[in-house]
Amino acid sequence: MGQNGKLKLGLYWAASCGGCEIAVVELREKLLIVDQVADIVFWPVATDFKYKDVEAYPDGYMDVCFFNGAIRTSENEHLAHLLRKKSKILVAFGSCAYEGCIPGLANLFDRESIFRRVYLESESVDNPNKVVPQTTYQMPEGEIHIPKFYNTVKTLAQVTDVDYFLPGCPPQDPQIWAVIEAIVAGKLPPKGSVVGANEKTVCDECKHVREEKKIKKFYRYHEIIPDSTKCLFDQGIICAGPATRGGCGALCTKVDIPCRGCYGPPPNVCDQGASLLAAVASVVDADTEEDARRIVSEILDPVGTFYRFSLPASLLHRARLS
Repeated sequence: MGQNGKLKLGLYWAASCGGCEIAVVELREKLLIVDQVADIVFWPVATDFKYKDVEAYPDGYMDVCFFNGAIRTSENEHLAHLLRKKSKILVAFGSCAYEGCIPGLANLFDRESIFRRVYLESESVDNPNKVVPQTTYQMPEGEIHIPKFYNTVKTLAQVTDVDYFLPGCPPQDPQIWAVIEAIVAGKLPPKGSVVGANEKTVCDECKHVREEKKIKKFYRYHEIIPDSTKCLFDQGIICAGPATRGGCGALCTKVDIPCRGCYGPPPNVCDQGASLLAAVASVVDADTEEDARRIVSEILDPVGTFYRFSLPASLLHRARLS
């Protein structure tokens, strides 16, 4: 803590959509309380801090750093190591930092194929000289450098040591506030714990009634109007609730939208996608192998369905590089 008794707090945004930054702002009037107990010493999205400012801090200068976003580039990785060095507690804040999340689905491809699609083949591209990003370029004023775009998206814990994991896409503000209160009070659980969540599944928080019916057809959400009283899974809508840690308050299923899995796996589950796949397999009502193939073939985008938030953290990790 500083001489004024306040915590020194840092926040950083790596490869993510920015929703975690908005989630912090969603604390609303509680931000005034945060200001009473903490000095923000690094938050580049909101204040004019430079990397050189952080580099000048003594090691362990920050009491806590909330790091959101996956590791997509060399810049992300550099900041992960730097903020680890400068922070007493490093928190993987949100699903991207925790599991890789949506950016992690790029692990189905490699850098070359992504660049080819984005800069050369996309229908909206106007690039007659076929220019693609380079890590260095000579300008009249001198050589400029941009971060290296990695082949593989990684989680924060895959590049540096992480103290706690706060799940969610984004984390919900009551959970964020609960974690801040625990930090201020010095009542954090053992290192490596998932915080801002609970030990149950989303199904335990869900209002829908589960009857564990067998399924002969899976529906995409727009293809069916669900019964608001019955389990979405029982109605043929794949819901990640059985394979997802609770703590969000089942916000999606409250409005009859299936859970997509953003709070990560429940305790003692090492691969969330495999757990959800097992749940799906258990309800398929097929008399023959041909029947089973037909039913399963109706699941479009299997990787995006089963590993929407967790591909980099999964046992699969990524598609094989040639």
